[in-house]
Amino acid sequence: MNQVVAATVWLVCGRFVSASPPDELAKYFSAEVPEQALEENYNVAPTTPIYSVRARDGNRSLATLRWGLVPFWAKDTKIGSKMINARSETAPEKPAFRRAFRKRRCLIPADGFYEWAKVAGSKAKQPYFIHRVDEESLVFAGLWERWVPKDEEGKDLADTDPVDTCTILTCAANETMAPVHDRMPVMIPPGSWDEWLDPDSDPDNLRELLVPASDSLLTLYPVSTGVNSVRNNGAQLLERVKRESPDGVLFDPADLGGDPT
Repeated sequence: MNQVVAATVWLVCGRFVSASPPDELAKYFSAEVPEQALEENYNVAPTTPIYSVRARDGNRSLATLRWGLVPFWAKDTKIGSKMINARSETAPEKPAFRRAFRKRRCLIPADGFYEWAKVAGSKAKQPYFIHRVDEESLVFAGLWERWVPKDEEGKDLADTDPVDTCTILTCAANETMAPVHDRMPVMIPPGSWDEWLDPDSDPDNLRELLVPASDSLLTLYPVSTGVNSVRNNGAQLLERVKRESPDGVLFDPADLGGDPT
């Protein structure tokens, strides 16, 4: 599958690329192909459409959702830009996420994600690309919600199209991620996809899935600071660099334990 990247605005998993064809994703998840196909995007920003897997009546479907969850009670969609991630430790109780955690769970495919590490002695940050060692698709735990436009009194407007949005759950970082960031996306293994997607699953039992991925699952390498701007796109963003010099400061990836070659 083509690589799908996730990046952040100094948060965890706050921008990601979707480059895999929808028919490949649908086959991977044994899901229905979405009505709307997205263009390849190696630098997806919050509030843009992304692929998500949902289940209904026991069948999986690949849908396009707006990234950044908008609670059903929100006055408008602006809040979504602040809801791209949800902490797995508190999401089940938070007013913005608890309803979705109980009944509206989804899977969000990605082939990797970006994260930025601080450069010692500088304000600069070095971006890294994190992906599976076997280059299989990553599958993030997500929540989704449906928002309906409202009138001035906060009542749902009739005859208006609803907006389906989603967020990515995060947890504490594993040892692979820890040198770069203290958080990471929650990843759901294939054997737990059905349980996570089933709206009738016991939410308390699902907490057992909200744990860091195995330390051996992921690997990472430094990439160009070109990913810092959402205006930049394309597969070249995934190219490995030996060292970066943001703000004129040379940075050796070996400083974080990475391979400097």
